[in-house]
Amino acid sequence: MSNPKHDKGEHYLTTPKAEPFLERLIFNNRAIILIAFFFLTLFLGYNAVKIQPDASFERMIPLEHPYIVNMLEHRDDLENLGNFVRIAVEVKEGDIFTEEYMETLKEITDEVFYLNGVDRSGLKSLWTSNVRWVEVTEQGFQGGTVIPDNYDGSSRDSLEQLRQNVLRSNEVGRLISDNFRSTIVYAPLYENNPETGEPLDYGEFSRQLEEKIRDKYEGQNPNIDIHIVGFAKKVGDLIEGIGSIAWFAGITIILTTLLLYGYSRCIKGTLVPVFTSIIAVFLQLGTLRLLGYGLDPYSVLVPFLVFAIGISHGVQIVNAMAVEAAKGFDSVTAARLAFRALYIPGMLALVSDAFGFLTLFFIEIDVIRDLAIAAGIGVAFVILTNLVLHVLIMSYLGISKGGVRHVQNHGEKQDRKWRVMSYFAHPGVAPISLLIAVIGLGLGLYYKQDLKVGDLDQGAPELRADSRYNKDNAFIIDNYSTSADVLVVMVKTEEEQCTQYNTLRAMDTLQWELQNTPGVQSSASLANVSKMVTKALNEGNWKWYEISRNQTIINASIREAPAGLINTNCDLTPVLVFLEDHKAETLETVTERVEEFAANNNNEEHTFLLAAGNAGVEAATNDVISSAKNMMLIFVYGVVAALCLLTFRSVRAVLCILIPLGLTSILAEAIMAVSGIGIKVATLPVIALGVGIGVDYGIYIYSKLEKFLLEGKTLQEAYFETLRSTGKAVIFTGITLGIGVVTWIFSPIKFQADMGLLLFFMFIWNMVGSIWLLPALARFLLRPDRMVAKARASK
Repeated sequence: MSNPKHDKGEHYLTTPKAEPFLERLIFNNRAIILIAFFFLTLFLGYNAVKIQPDASFERMIPLEHPYIVNMLEHRDDLENLGNFVRIAVEVKEGDIFTEEYMETLKEITDEVFYLNGVDRSGLKSLWTSNVRWVEVTEQGFQGGTVIPDNYDGSSRDSLEQLRQNVLRSNEVGRLISDNFRSTIVYAPLYENNPETGEPLDYGEFSRQLEEKIRDKYEGQNPNIDIHIVGFAKKVGDLIEGIGSIAWFAGITIILTTLLLYGYSRCIKGTLVPVFTSIIAVFLQLGTLRLLGYGLDPYSVLVPFLVFAIGISHGVQIVNAMAVEAAKGFDSVTAARLAFRALYIPGMLALVSDAFGFLTLFFIEIDVIRDLAIAAGIGVAFVILTNLVLHVLIMSYLGISKGGVRHVQNHGEKQDRKWRVMSYFAHPGVAPISLLIAVIGLGLGLYYKQDLKVGDLDQGAPELRADSRYNKDNAFIIDNYSTSADVLVVMVKTEEEQCTQYNTLRAMDTLQWELQNTPGVQSSASLANVSKMVTKALNEGNWKWYEISRNQTIINASIREAPAGLINTNCDLTPVLVFLEDHKAETLETVTERVEEFAANNNNEEHTFLLAAGNAGVEAATNDVISSAKNMMLIFVYGVVAALCLLTFRSVRAVLCILIPLGLTSILAEAIMAVSGIGIKVATLPVIALGVGIGVDYGIYIYSKLEKFLLEGKTLQEAYFETLRSTGKAVIFTGITLGIGVVTWIFSPIKFQADMGLLLFFMFIWNMVGSIWLLPALARFLLRPDRMVAKARASK
């Protein structure tokens, strides 16, 4: 076998004319750069291990959406902003009217009162003074707290009095279950801890609920069950589930290491890419901590992706060095040649990844923007660790003799395999491939029509259906008349005008329309209070269950209205709409009905504004995601197309690379629709991430294919050489990354399982697209003879 060093002369490899500037800069300063990496890794690694879980209610909602702007503008006048917990205290045997149960409920109410982050003024339970009963007697209105002043709990009369107060309180179905076997402690939360001023730590708050409420009282009394729901508890359970992610990280690293060794048969070529990819993750996490970021339940998966991207490009370097080492080059020369061959397509692929991720920044939800920043920083460090640190370490260590023998001994056997696969570029096979792709496109477009935005299930879709949180949520849905999903419509008036007849009448009309809208369970407002009290003032006659035109009667009817239904200045009053669920279809139907009503009824006297409550937040989030999805994809593909066009200077090349990616995106959305996975905060980034990572395959394949075409080879022969040199690394990378993420489907966090399924498909199918569909497209789009002529003319 001829030796290239002797064929072309040693000077061919090292002359300044042959060496790119970056290559000279990096390889002429190897020791200095490695020392700099060592200290940088120590510093950022120290910060990485100190990074903390981070979650915030406001960061997970679209703060710039009109619904959320309205909600936050009037947050001081509203009780139900969506950030609260409801704690249902259930008695297994008997009912709530026992001394033992009431004493337990009192203790739990006191425990919740003193939890950091609870808005104590809004706390509600049977034991709080803001839960009252009212009745009309011959002497007029009578009322008081549900727990009588003379309550002692031990006598039958005292418990009977409690029962009567409960029945008169209008809280059955709200704070008291319909079967009288549980009651709720309702606790609104501050966004910032009022004692420290720091953002509320949802992970710690959730742990306190478990330790001080659930574990303590279920342990003390085997006849008591505790059920807890609310945004803070859901996020707390997600943060708790982050611990399991460490196990999946370990499994991914072990599987990747084993597969990489089986591929390279070189222990150094196995451990170095794994090591440098882990270094990239530590550099990313350390930088995020220094910038003031933490890991929320959604961005915690980004380190997985950074590791995956690092391995993807590291395999290319190991493969290229093994090929050069098999030709007889020493480790330094092999590393330089590998760098020279890969730094342009590698930089292009990684920059495309980074810009693809950064397009998520255009989505007006802070948690997605944080994810975009985290992914962008991670990819930036992958550029350094894989194209600089990796090649420099390998320039010292080199490919082992076993790795070189593996390349030499399997050449002929692999050539037969690559020769068969090269027929994807054959004139007779390429049309069949394109026909299959068109059929796949048609099926994808058909099934993706059912893709929904938002949640498609009750409870918390981020968690498993059999999770503790979703079981608690199901208990509350089954035992209480008022749903946990509340949409708040704000009615704005001039000061002291919120109780005017025209305003109450409009509110009552809206409620009637909503109660005849699919998905609405019930509603409540100041209009209900006025009608109920007016009826009561007229001996309970239902003929008087109406809003009086007499303002004096109206004023008398709302004198004892609950604080949550009227603000201090009487310029804002809410309409509470209790929904059957928070599915995307339900929210869209209800908000459209309210917006239509507002457009027809807003005037100088009153204005109907959407929306507060947890359902209002969900509706705003769905709206932002729905409008941003297509824009995000346009940005992602636009950026990738522009970078490919700048690099390859050919629209045909861009089409060869992007068409397989587009097919993957459509098929992924079809899988989401069929699998019942909606587009939401947790899944929207996957679409962009899949495109960003998938473009790597096409860029590496096309760059090699173009090189061999410019040498004058036919398309099929050029593709055969591409498969021999780069294709095997692309196939290995796709399969390895797919196997690494498919283990996520066993995660207790459902959205991680969903992401694992989608990323598995996108990793595998992007690889298949670049190996199978790209050469078929090249058969029809590329013109090798013109490419060669153009290349010769430019020299």
